[in-house]
Amino acid sequence: MTATALPVAFDPTDPDVMRERVPHEELLAMRRTAPVSWVEQTEAARAGFPDHTGYWALSKHADVAAVSKDQTNFSTRENGVIIRFAPEMTREEVEQTNFLLINHDAPDHTKLRQIVSRAFTPRAINALHDNLKARAEKIVDDALAKGEGNFVEDVAAELPLQAIAELLGVPQEDRGKLFEWSNQMLSYDDPEVEGDQMTAFMEILAYSMALADERRRNPQDDILTRLVTADVQTEGDEESRGLTDDEFGFFMILLAVAGNETTRNAITWGMHAFMQNPEQWEIYRAERPATAVDEIIRWATPVTVFQRTALNDVEVGGVQVRKGDRVGLLYASANFDEDVFEDPFTFDVRRDHNPHQAFGGHGAHYCIGANLARLEVDLIFRALADRGVTVTQLEEPRKLRSAWINGVKELRVAYR
Repeated sequence: MTATALPVAFDPTDPDVMRERVPHEELLAMRRTAPVSWVEQTEAARAGFPDHTGYWALSKHADVAAVSKDQTNFSTRENGVIIRFAPEMTREEVEQTNFLLINHDAPDHTKLRQIVSRAFTPRAINALHDNLKARAEKIVDDALAKGEGNFVEDVAAELPLQAIAELLGVPQEDRGKLFEWSNQMLSYDDPEVEGDQMTAFMEILAYSMALADERRRNPQDDILTRLVTADVQTEGDEESRGLTDDEFGFFMILLAVAGNETTRNAITWGMHAFMQNPEQWEIYRAERPATAVDEIIRWATPVTVFQRTALNDVEVGGVQVRKGDRVGLLYASANFDEDVFEDPFTFDVRRDHNPHQAFGGHGAHYCIGANLARLEVDLIFRALADRGVTVTQLEEPRKLRSAWINGVKELRVAYR
């Protein structure tokens, strides 16, 4: 198979396209005609990557999964996972993102992930269940009492924010700060979102470092203390150390994005899918199938694309990728691959074969908070279904202008 170059006019990461729709028609054409396609980018589209003229777009599930698992031939550290920045992004600013865990390669990534995983053990997540269930029910009850409103802010955003605060000991009254900071860090492509990305980055970093320092001086019996101190021996963790202040700060930045924005958008798109497919809502209310949560997450695919950089000359999907080339993992295409998912464009809460890539594949960078995200999605929709409510869409969703987040700013609904 030979690669086919897409016209420069089309780039799956174009934020103007993503503001209107996920380009499923174009992605389907790629899967059928050129699963590994070269995307030639404009200078503005490749800002921060001055030595690159474009990237290889991987549209098939098998290729996305294979590269996700291949640490030998592909790196996140070389250029980071974010495939497209604002036009004014500099190379120096891209390299500053190397502090984030998701942009580390082994062995540094392995060691740091061992420490961070203390926050996401099954025991830690199970301990949150009853508290988060009560919070989900109150969130839903408060929304119902209003009669109508913006589902994004009233429902979808609240539980992820409260869960992060509960998990890490952040005062609940400060969760609004996390909401604003994460919005500003991710919304550099959207002129409607106020605030400066770098300012938000520095503010959440300073806030998080102060939290870590306080816990180190005044330890408590909580996960935050265990993250920043060396009082827990993790099997295989030779250093048995805690996160430094700056490491914890960068972890919080990642968590604010991965644990807030992505789950918020999964819940929002899940509600949208139920409103567009009322028969699926009736099935969910009657049966509560365990498969529903992963179908919601597949359907939403909150992160549409991440990238890797080739460390060696390597063949992907029959196409030769050269050392140093960037490779785009198109999760929004992989999750609708007809070779893997039966009738992929049908929202089916009973779907029992669902190996979606929405948590970043199953390699070293598989989302460490996947089980927490699943719990939050489950609790919100159970709370809605328990109350026998029917949610009606009042207006079309207002999407975020973003190159890689399938985000919603506003979804006006009524509760009956």
